[in-house]
Amino acid sequence: MTRNAAISLTRIAVIVGGIALLEVLCRRHIINPLTLIPPSEMATSLWHLFGSQKIWDDIAQTFSTVAFSFVLSVAAGFALGALIHALPRVRRAVDPLLASYYSIPFFVFYPLLIALFGLNTVPLIVIGFIFATAAMVISTLNGLDRVPRVMTKTSRILRLSPTRAIWSVTLPAAAPYLFTGLKLALAYSFIGVIAGEFILSGGGLGYSIAYAYNDFDNQTMYALMMFVLVIAVAMNGALHVWEQRMLKKRARA
Repeated sequence: MTRNAAISLTRIAVIVGGIALLEVLCRRHIINPLTLIPPSEMATSLWHLFGSQKIWDDIAQTFSTVAFSFVLSVAAGFALGALIHALPRVRRAVDPLLASYYSIPFFVFYPLLIALFGLNTVPLIVIGFIFATAAMVISTLNGLDRVPRVMTKTSRILRLSPTRAIWSVTLPAAAPYLFTGLKLALAYSFIGVIAGEFILSGGGLGYSIAYAYNDFDNQTMYALMMFVLVIAVAMNGALHVWEQRMLKKRARA
């Protein structure tokens, strides 16, 4: 068994063991059923919810909003990171702001965004974008900082065009850090959008979870929470697998 396979099996065993333990604790009422329902009941409730058109509308709204904010944050974060990296004076001025970026409670601006753009998906996209962009900027800066100078000099000696040098030298060298930015941007996009739907929205998974909470509907609430958790982990895992494959190709090259 390879080392990566052993790590994957260990990760799966920990997840399955945690779910089984939670199931036992809930079934034996060690955890109050009013506080948390067993994972099997969450899955059953989710299966029944899939028979409703509303859940599919909520899924479509939330994931389309997350996709928009994710794509915009990755594109803008990479562009800003590359620009800041190319301007040392701007970098020195911006570094303290980036370090304290996530200490700012951006959700206080959500009512203002609703006043500006209306009660639609635009404020949610903006919140997700604001939340995720800084992570991509920081990861881009870290990646560009760690491109070996010898590789940059070699590209100049070989007289590679700027585009060819970026594509063949800079991006492959910075790839691990850029993938970290992608994973963080995806996570923060989910957080920003779903938390925004909790605060004030007319639809989406966050709105449905908040509505179920206010209605004391634990079955629906925990089913939707489990769905969001599984999808977020699956998408992050897909990015991780893609990253590992690229690293393997890079090592063989």
